[in-house]
Amino acid sequence: MLRRLEVVVLAVVLLVGAFSTGVDFLFFLVYLGLFVLGGAYLISRFGLADLEAGFAVDRTAGHVGETLRATYTLRNAGRLPKLWLEAYNPSTLPVPLPGRAISLGPRSERSWIARVPLTARGHFRIEPLVIRTGDPFGLFEAAATVGTASGLTVYPRVEPLPRWRLPATALEGNRASRERTIQTTPLVTSIRPYAPGDAFNRIHWKSTARQQELQVKEFDLEQTADLWLFLDLDATVHAGRGEDSTIEAAVRVAAALADHALAENRAVGLTAVGHHPVVLPADRGGRQRHKIMTLLAAVEADGLTPLVEVLLQGLPRLRRGMTAMVVTPSLARDWVRPLATLHGRGVGAAVALIDAAAYAGRSASGPGSQPGTRPAATGSTDGPAEDEDTDAARAARALQHALAEYDLDRYAVAPGTPLGELFVTAQAASPVAAFR
Repeated sequence: MLRRLEVVVLAVVLLVGAFSTGVDFLFFLVYLGLFVLGGAYLISRFGLADLEAGFAVDRTAGHVGETLRATYTLRNAGRLPKLWLEAYNPSTLPVPLPGRAISLGPRSERSWIARVPLTARGHFRIEPLVIRTGDPFGLFEAAATVGTASGLTVYPRVEPLPRWRLPATALEGNRASRERTIQTTPLVTSIRPYAPGDAFNRIHWKSTARQQELQVKEFDLEQTADLWLFLDLDATVHAGRGEDSTIEAAVRVAAALADHALAENRAVGLTAVGHHPVVLPADRGGRQRHKIMTLLAAVEADGLTPLVEVLLQGLPRLRRGMTAMVVTPSLARDWVRPLATLHGRGVGAAVALIDAAAYAGRSASGPGSQPGTRPAATGSTDGPAEDEDTDAARAARALQHALAEYDLDRYAVAPGTPLGELFVTAQAASPVAAFR
């Protein structure tokens, strides 16, 4: 815009000078300027004519650590060359898709592949392809969009737990649960009329023959050592920033546990009370994995409900033979007693405790911070950092003793160590893992 204003001012000065003085050279400059402006306008006006373009991404969902591939194709179907073209995709990805400036000869084609690492979980949007061109002087510009916008869901990184086993629970026989499931299990409890979308292998042919109407079987969950995850999203207990934060560590732990249990054909349920409370009923199979991963891709530490309230509301949903796994950085002890009451109901319990102090220190050692320093507590300037560290250490020791008192398995999650190693090491040690 500024360049156009400068050109207009220069053109006015030349016109006034030419007509006021009558100098031939000034008239020559006026004619030359008109020729240049006209040519620049025509170049930008027809710069996108006879141009074909398209793009495609290789996925609409992926995990952190994978790579997104976008394939671009531009084709000039005309007889005139395209001197300058810029192609790019606006997006909300943390690492944007790289654009490219190219030129195309008559009836030529260019294709290329852009690779972008998926560095953060979440739901992102990739806008349509934008193609831009203009004249060599930057006076005029033309742009067009190609294709439609698409969504991209990035799931958390799933770390393998190859030698870890779900803590055992006491199963005194098998009996059906009153909780229905869409998965096929050995427990057929009732039949109902066929509805569109029901699988044909669920049709009960004897009942169909008796009632002269298609009847399908309904199933209940089998009594097995299944898993229910409680993900603590209380904003007051989380610390750190970005990948070096307790919320990211907690999400990775929940994703690894859910993936491992589902791979063993166990039913997995999930409770996450953030800004919006979410409860996923226990189920098994690929559809349940998709639901859990989609939820974990979007959760944030934005809740205001303490963990003890989440447990008091959610623990009654657990049936005999399940295992409750709490994933939290909280050092409070009020949530230990409700968890300990599960033993009397035949429900197992374990805790994945995120080391908030370690993650906070790791974040503070990033750019702009001195290595080894610890961040001061937010809103507190009364005492030195040593007193804060002492209070945190005392709370950690008190929580350790409370977990040991009720014989609750605990897995300490610290930064810099693979989850598989942490979980297997803790399980191979004493029933209650030693506090790190």
